[in-house]
Amino acid sequence: MANWLVTGASSGIGYGIAMAALTAGNRVAVTSRSLAKLQRLTEQYPQQCFPVALELSDDDSIVLAIEKLDDFGLIDVLMTNAGHGYRAAVEEGEDERIREIYATNLFGPVKLIRHFLPHMRHQHGGAIINISSVAAVQSGVGSGYYASTKAALE
Repeated sequence: MANWLVTGASSGIGYGIAMAALTAGNRVAVTSRSLAKLQRLTEQYPQQCFPVALELSDDDSIVLAIEKLDDFGLIDVLMTNAGHGYRAAVEEGEDERIREIYATNLFGPVKLIRHFLPHMRHQHGGAIINISSVAAVQSGVGSGYYASTKAALE
């Protein structure tokens, strides 16, 4: 049994991986911007699932989530999945939207990695899984900012 942290676990890939880890008997800290969206997981696995509110573009939210995760225990598997797209031509991108997508898709996951990696090194084990995108190597039209965040994460 391992302790997992899965960001963006309220839907999609994050939800699927959290479910697989829980079904396999692991303990899983699951994050979402909204705790209500994690209710399905926490009701189904009340002894194994640990919900944490997390907004990766907000430094204060990251600090609070890490403090709450200290109650969960040491993380063996960190899966950074939370993220979103932003459709805009590069020359038309809005500064605030660009900053926010980088904070969510790149800098937030990097902060989590920097926090949990020392423990993994100390125990000589662990895994960090960053969910990326094919856009990191072949961007679609209007996806330059999204693609660049995923390429940087890789």
